[in-house]
Amino acid sequence: MASIPPGIRILSSFTRDQWYRAFTFVLTFLLYTSYHLSRKPISIVKSELHKNCSFSNHLDAFSSQDTLLVSSVSCSWKPFDKSNYKQLLGAMDYSFLCAYAIGMYLSGIIGERLPIRYFLTFGMQASGFFTCLFGLGYFYNIHNFWFYICVQVANGLVQTTGWPSVVTCIGNWFGKGRRGLIMGIWNSHTSVGNILGSLIAGYWVSTSWGLSFIVPGITIALMGIVCFLFLIEHPDDLKYISKQTSGVIEFSLCLLFAKLVSYTFLFWLPLYITNTAHLDAKRAGDLSTLFDVGGIVGGILAGVISDKVEKRATTCGVMLLLAAPSLYGFSMISELGLGPTIVMLVISGCLVNGPYALITTAVSADLGTHKSLKGNARALSTVTAIIDGTGSVGAALGPLLAGLLSPTGWNNVFYMLMAADTCALLLLSRLMLKELTTTKPKTGVLVALKEH
Repeated sequence: MASIPPGIRILSSFTRDQWYRAFTFVLTFLLYTSYHLSRKPISIVKSELHKNCSFSNHLDAFSSQDTLLVSSVSCSWKPFDKSNYKQLLGAMDYSFLCAYAIGMYLSGIIGERLPIRYFLTFGMQASGFFTCLFGLGYFYNIHNFWFYICVQVANGLVQTTGWPSVVTCIGNWFGKGRRGLIMGIWNSHTSVGNILGSLIAGYWVSTSWGLSFIVPGITIALMGIVCFLFLIEHPDDLKYISKQTSGVIEFSLCLLFAKLVSYTFLFWLPLYITNTAHLDAKRAGDLSTLFDVGGIVGGILAGVISDKVEKRATTCGVMLLLAAPSLYGFSMISELGLGPTIVMLVISGCLVNGPYALITTAVSADLGTHKSLKGNARALSTVTAIIDGTGSVGAALGPLLAGLLSPTGWNNVFYMLMAADTCALLLLSRLMLKELTTTKPKTGVLVALKEH
């Protein structure tokens, strides 16, 4: 009898539970990647909605100087061709993120009462529809500002179906032992989605920006079908949160400021690069992906370090402490050339997104599956919704403030971001002190919850 091939022996060495666990890991990673992939196009297309085309049209203007004056705004998309275009673009961001923040509180509650597979499938199909609807405004020549606002509000609401659901799934399948590392790797779906969304949107942004929305919209809708066919659930009964209340509040408020910084970069970085480095929309979009590359590194690094030292709050605090000066450095160095800008983009992305990634994944899972819940891990959905919903309030405020402050100078925007990082650090100070003064090793953030 022939020997069993070594590859088959390796495959057969894993149990069925391990295979299902790996499958759930990969599937939920891809599902939430598609969510962020569909959110990113708006930041890439901003530079196309309002741009000065006088130089590109110079060769085509033969008749008079009046022709040049008209052509200088002919490439802008009404109603974003006005002088207050930054406020209009900021209002679109705020509409999406405000709806997302409000919807997040509701989605956790609704998601607990529905099968996760059905809830996610509906959310992804609806997200695909509204993302495509925004892009159809290009092909149907729609210039009504309120059309785009309404689409953004609707999309913000349905996009809240994703995060509590996928975190619940991944939290139910993986224990606490190496959760920081596992979720640090898994959470890179956020940055991967941003990168893919930037590249896809950038491919069509200068020729047919409607496709920059339609292609990601179709992608998330197709992934919704995959979710319906293959997602494996492991739900438990819901129990009320009790002893974790204090830790949830502090981490939630910390995330509010951390997410404010992260989402300001998400929605405004390509436009900032366009204005300061004088690059076209596609090159600025491509360059902005380096911030998300740093985010991948930061999420994994934060997870590994927090697993090793068993101090989630302290890990977040150190990264927040370093993030503020890195933002100042980026604002200064970005004017010196492409090379220093690339380096600081990666560093800033690492330090800004590291705490954000850790709080929304490993910290949420630790709190939601605390032993006081007596094995009722489904409460993880509620904890995740509270933490990320509060963080989404900051995500809504950040781009709005950037839109209001940017006309006064980009330096003021960076001062606002540094102040937000400082506030996030201060909100974690009590938990950090608790972790650093304890004498008996504990697991993760639970050390800070000892007396609650």
